Amino acid sequence: MTDLTDPRYSAMKNQPAHRQPAARILDQEDLNFLLTNRVPRALLTRFMGWFSKIENPVVAALSIRIWRLFADLDLSDARDQEFRSMHACFTRALKPGARTIDTTPGVLSSPCDAIVGACGTLEGINALQAKGAPYPLTDLLGDAEQVETYRDGLYVTLRLKSSMYHRFHAPADLRVEHVTYLSGDTWNVNPAALKRVERLFCKNERAVIRTRLQDSGAVLTLVPVAAILVASIRLHWLDGLLRPGYRGPKHIPSQADFAKGQEMGWFEHGSTIIVFVPPGFALCPGIEDGTPIRMGQALLRQVGMTDGAVSPEADT
Repeated sequence: MTDLTDPRYSAMKNQPAHRQPAARILDQEDLNFLLTNRVPRALLTRFMGWFSKIENPVVAALSIRIWRLFADLDLSDARDQEFRSMHACFTRALKPGARTIDTTPGVLSSPCDAIVGACGTLEGINALQAKGAPYPLTDLLGDAEQVETYRDGLYVTLRLKSSMYHRFHAPADLRVEHVTYLSGDTWNVNPAALKRVERLFCKNERAVIRTRLQDSGAVLTLVPVAAILVASIRLHWLDGLLRPGYRGPKHIPSQADFAKGQEMGWFEHGSTIIVFVPPGFALCPGIEDGTPIRMGQALLRQVGMTDGAVSPEADT
C-alpha cells in the first residue's frame, strides 16, 4: 500500500512549488476571489466551452502557451504531445504506465490526480468545505435516505487544479447503481472561494454517483462538482454530457461495472471530486488537507481488511 508519509511524498507537499510569474498574482486571495468569481460565471463558462473546442493547431498552441503563464502545466506524462484544441489538452490521456494503481485488498485508491482538501469523519451528516465552513449532506446529495448511509462515515475532498490530469477512475472494483444530476452555479472551487461562499459545493453543478464495492458490498459515492469554466462532466456509461442546459432525467438508474483503476469519465477543466464512505473505513497514512495525490495511490482503507496486508501495485 502506498504510504504518503514516505519522505518522497512529504517532500512533494512541503517543497515550495515553482510558480509562474503571472500565477503569483492569483496567490493573493482577495484578488483571486474577485477575478475568478465576481465575473459573469455562466457566460464565461459557455464561452470557454466554445473556445476550447476550436480545432486549430495555431489557436491551440497559443492558448496552451498563455495557459502556462498562469498554471504549472506539465504534459510530460501525456500520451499526446500535440493537441488539436485546448479541449483535447484539458481531457488528455496518459502514457501507458504513467500511474500506479495500489492493489492492496480493502484499499480504495484515489480516483484522480488532486490536492487533498477537507477530509475526515463526518459530524453526523455534516462535512467541511474549509475550516469553520460546514455543509449538510442533504443539501449536497439531495437524497435524505442516501445521506443516512454515510452518517458518521468518512469523506475526502479532492481538488483538481486546472493544470492537472482531468480524467477520473474507479477507486475499486465496483458497480455504478445510480446517478443524480443536480444543476447549479459555477463558482470557482479554489480555497479562496471555499472560505467565502457558504455551502459552495451544494450550489454548484454536480453529479452524485452511487456505487457498490464488489468485494464488500459497501456503498461508495463519488460527487464530481463542476466549477467556473468547467460545467461539463463526461460519464462514459451515459450518452451525452452532463452540463448546463441538460434536459434529460435528473435521476438515472445505472448498471455499469468498472475494474479498479478503469477510467470512468472526465472534467473539461479542473474541479473537485468528493468521496463518501460509510463507517468502517479509515484514511490511509498521509491523507490530510494539502497533500498532493495521484490517481491510483491509496486513499481510504476498509478497517479489518488491510491490517498488515501488502500487495503489488499495477501500472495503468
